[in-house]
Amino acid sequence: MSDDPYTVLGVSKDASAAEIKKAYRRIAKECHPDLKPGDAEAEAKFKAAAAAYDLLKDPETRARFDNGEIDASGQERPQQQYYRDYAEAAGNPYRGRQADPDDMSDIFAEFMRGRSGFGDQRGHEFHAPGHNLNYSLQISFLDAVFGASQKLTLPDGDRIEVKIPAGITDGQTIRLRGKGAPGYGEGPAGDALVTVSVAKHPVFDRQGDDIHITLPIGIDEAILGGKVPAPTIDGGVNVRVPAGTSSGKTLRLRGKGVKKRGSSERGDQLIELTVSMPDTIDDDLKQFMETWRETHSYDPRKGMPS
Repeated sequence: MSDDPYTVLGVSKDASAAEIKKAYRRIAKECHPDLKPGDAEAEAKFKAAAAAYDLLKDPETRARFDNGEIDASGQERPQQQYYRDYAEAAGNPYRGRQADPDDMSDIFAEFMRGRSGFGDQRGHEFHAPGHNLNYSLQISFLDAVFGASQKLTLPDGDRIEVKIPAGITDGQTIRLRGKGAPGYGEGPAGDALVTVSVAKHPVFDRQGDDIHITLPIGIDEAILGGKVPAPTIDGGVNVRVPAGTSSGKTLRLRGKGVKKRGSSERGDQLIELTVSMPDTIDDDLKQFMETWRETHSYDPRKGMPS
């Protein structure tokens, strides 16, 4: 692997500071040991990039390298002193510089350099929060409606409890404080971010805080009306079907939907009725309808364009 920091980062010698930073971040994202544990080649590439970036990100040290005053490792060429000794020298305005708090790649780099021999730990200890970890969790439709508690198995085999709030929707994220990666030094642990996916239900369909279902009814129920059983998320109920009901008519059950976030109120359940024909049209029904049509004919498509 080349010792030239420009070559290590894959940039030209006249690259801007932004280009150098972008190149370092790209390598850090691809080769960081936390992302590729056990990959010696990736870790070596990350360490080399971290050292190169440390040298080039500061205009003063970059200028000294370009002028031949120090080499790629930060050593003084004439005196053969290590760059870290120069950095600790009295009067150096860059002594004790902290990593850019907005550049998390720099934080990872500082941590890895301290662990692997890059940088200096004699003057201070490095502390930083652990990074967040992302997980996915599929839950049932009814667990999303009423809330639940589930165990999530982590890659290392540990299990953590995830409390699912009532009314959570598909794609929402639950934050578990302190359940992410451990912090560096005395820094706090990161968080676990659990993105929830809600499984489909064979009967219920959620639309906002309302529950929708399609309920088949027979010809006799549609014509004569009456009470018919219907499922709800709370259990079965009987609903009244008006006489002369056509397919598409919707009944509303107040307060039978999903609990509204931040409120004790619930949405509604909407029941769309659809008239279902019998599997077999027997002679009695056929003869009755033929006679009925002769004396009670009507046009269900009246008003539609022909």
